Amino acid sequence: MQQPIIVALDFPNREEVKQFLLPFENQNLFLKVGMELFYKEGASLVHDLKSQGHRIFLDLKLHDIPTTVNRAMQQLASLEVDIVNVHAMGGVEMMKAAKEGLYAGTPSNKELPKCIAVTQLTSTSEEVLHNELYIKSTINDHVLHLCHQVKKAGLDGVVCSAQEVKMIRSELGTSFYTVTPGIRRSEDAADDQHRVVTPKLAGEYGANAIVVGRGITRAVDPFLAYKQYENEWRQN
Repeated sequence: MQQPIIVALDFPNREEVKQFLLPFENQNLFLKVGMELFYKEGASLVHDLKSQGHRIFLDLKLHDIPTTVNRAMQQLASLEVDIVNVHAMGGVEMMKAAKEGLYAGTPSNKELPKCIAVTQLTSTSEEVLHNELYIKSTINDHVLHLCHQVKKAGLDGVVCSAQEVKMIRSELGTSFYTVTPGIRRSEDAADDQHRVVTPKLAGEYGANAIVVGRGITRAVDPFLAYKQYENEWRQN
């Protein structure tokens, strides 16, 4: 399977998603459904997108006590999405509980979704890390520490900046799955993300998947923008 471009559906409702997908009518995409859209439209939207042949990264970043996360993951497993995630800073026991919930909730004849963890958001700068989160290590050191916790918990990988992928692969090996948001072509604005990388560089660093939102969804021609991102990503 080719390394995917995951398109972030950063829309407020089902109708805008429908309009966005019209030019992609004959393509099966990998789509990210985040909190804004899921809280508005719920599981029915996920079922609709799956029925159209799309793969789904359900990006809800669960972060709660282990029992709550376990039970939530049992419910999410019934949606038969392809990737789900938690916050790594919830701790090893919480992440283990998430994986156990997925096992419990996934029908025996279905494939278990990948379960990955968010380390630090790509909007997090060193200043925010130190002054607001009161974490005194560098971003790289803290991300690497969290990656080891994710692996200890038995999860499949992490959401991380593409700038961190080489470091993570060096420490945790090539089987550790890396999904990288903060991807922008050089022509696109960085917006509110600090640690941004082009699709080509993300591929060179070894990312397994890239997440692209506004660079495609807010483009004048989203289909053309998708193809431009795809061409850069497939060069690797």
